[in-house]
Formats: sequence, structure tokens, C-alpha cells
Amino acid sequence: MNFSFTDEQRMIRDTAEAFLSGASPSEAVRSAMETESGFDATVWKQVCEELYWQAIHIPEQYGGLGLGYVELAATMEQMGRFLFCAPFFSSVCLATNALLVAGDDEQKARLLARLIAGETATLAHHAPAAVRWKAEGDQFRLNGTARYVVDGHTADWVIVAAAASGDDGNVSLFVVPGGQPGLVRHWLPTMDQTRKQAELVFENVLVDTGQRLAAGAAAALASVEDLATIALAAEQVGGAQQSLDSTIAYTRERVQFGRTVASFQAVKHKAADMMVKVEAARSASYYAACIAQEFLAGSASTGELAEAASVAKAACSEAYLFNAGCGIQLHGGVGFTWEYDIQLFFKRAKSSETLLGNASLHRERLAALLLD
Repeated sequence: MNFSFTDEQRMIRDTAEAFLSGASPSEAVRSAMETESGFDATVWKQVCEELYWQAIHIPEQYGGLGLGYVELAATMEQMGRFLFCAPFFSSVCLATNALLVAGDDEQKARLLARLIAGETATLAHHAPAAVRWKAEGDQFRLNGTARYVVDGHTADWVIVAAAASGDDGNVSLFVVPGGQPGLVRHWLPTMDQTRKQAELVFENVLVDTGQRLAAGAAAALASVEDLATIALAAEQVGGAQQSLDSTIAYTRERVQFGRTVASFQAVKHKAADMMVKVEAARSASYYAACIAQEFLAGSASTGELAEAASVAKAACSEAYLFNAGCGIQLHGGVGFTWEYDIQLFFKRAKSSETLLGNASLHRERLAALLLD
């Protein structure tokens, strides 16, 4: 594998950095946090119509840019640096990947076109057995409750993983419009206000046969989660990097005992530890992105994808939480106050650590995969 960026990939990364530095400053992030939707619809429209980020890794045959997962990871890293508040992770890293892995050609052509047009979507996947499906003629009836669904309360439509009544192993994926009769959605306030989550209650929701992406979709769902995990790991790298950068900037300004805090040997050692963490995490992240790219192209197995995802998530979760935590410490007593952004990164680091599995879970999973 070639781990250096091509000129095109470098341009994509730099473009993302330039746009987000203007579109997602601290003021914009804090403003989005105060709203229930969690994002600025005008900025999202700009992302979709001018930058076309929602189509990065959608194949050209479906109207996308036809780029790879490395380009997506590079964009996600910059989003993590600027705590970009938008339904990007839910629409692109969850819903789009679900369509690419589990949809048939007709479903991909129809639904990916809607995402490319700027519609938002998400995936309710944490506990398929919490939502049950039952066949009724040429329709399916859904009942149950899905929790912790990223952007679930604002998404134009939801892809929900549901298990058959009486058979937890028989999982299917269904596409449900946000306004479908019987679907009740509640926003769930969380510690990390930069990424909104919701509870979805399905009360006798009827969907047609064409709304089922795949039957027996447990394996497909696992691969979708691995792809999303790799994208999230890239975002964590960006957050870890920004935690380091902002902390160094602060310590260079803070004066104690007649000298800047950054000049103290203990602070230099801690900053070096932070840099090592983020660089190791970045290597794991982009290795996993390369594997994801090969998986979508059909040249990497589900096992290879799972291993790469767990390596990346374990490394990036630890790096982000370590750097954000050190940032809090090196900011001193003001680090956890509302005025400083490092506390926002600390909260995102913790929520991202638990989302799609923490480091301990992924190490255990990796050990099982290697022993299998």
C-alpha cells in the first residue's frame, strides 16, 4: 500500500480545511449546539451543492464522485478538527455505506440519488432485536424502539436494522421515511451536544417489499458498522490533532513564574506524548481507510475489514481521549470552563469513544478475530 497522499488527495484535504476553518469556527459550533437539529441548514446546503462531499465515495454510475475511502477519511479528519456540526456522519458514513453494502442496483440508483441531492438519512443499528419485523402479505410491520440513533430526529429517512419476530438472528434492513405513520422520533439530550442522537419508536409501521434493503443482513450490517467505524476513527484523529494544537498554542501564551508554560520540561514531555499518540492513530486510521477502499472494490474480505476497523478504533479512541484529557490538564483550572473549546473536544472524545465500541471492546474483538 502507498501511505502517502496523492496530489488530488492532498487538494481534497486542504480544501476541506480551508472551508471548515470559515464555516465551523467555535462560534458556529456553539450556535449549532444550542439547536435541537444540531446543524446549520444553509451550511449543509453549501456542502452538498458546492463541495459535493456527500458524494465522495459513491460510484460514478450512481452519480457520485467515485473517489475512495481515503478521500473520505481525509475529509472526516478535518471535520473532527473543527467539530463540524452536520448530518454528514449519519448520511454518508452510515446510510450511504448501508446502501452500498446491502442495497440492490435499483435501490442504490434511487436512494443514493436522493442523498446526492442533499437529503439526509441515518442508520438505526445498535440493537436490531429492539425492533421487530413481521411479514404481512407484500408488506412488513415494524414494532419496537431504537435508541442512540445519530441525527435520527432530523433525518429525512432512516434505515433501520430489525430482527424477525421470534428470531434474533434473522436481521433485515428497512428504509423508513421520517414522516412514516407510526414512527415517533424524540431528540435525546446528551453530554456531547455537537453530535445529536435520538430515540425512534416504531408503532405498527408498515413498509413495502421494495423498502427492504436486504434479508439475512446480519453480516452486511457488521460490514457497514466497520466502514462507519473507520470513518469515525479518522474523525477522532482530527480531534486529537486539534486538541494537541490548541493546547500547545495556549501553553505558549500562558506565562507562569516569568516564562511561558510551554518552556517547562514537564509540559514538553506531555506534548511529545500527545504527538506520538496522534501520529500512531493517524497511521492506523489511514491503513484502515485503505482496507475499506479495497473492501468496497471487492478485493478485501470482511475479516480484513473487521480487523482494520478494530485496530483503528482502539488506537484513535485512546489517542483522542488522551490528548483531550491532557489538553484539559495543561490548560489548568480554566480547561473545563465553558469559555475554552478544549472541553468541547473532551466531550466529543468521550462520546466518540463509546460510539461503535470503545478501545477495550475492539481489542477483545481483534483478539477473537486473530484467534479464529
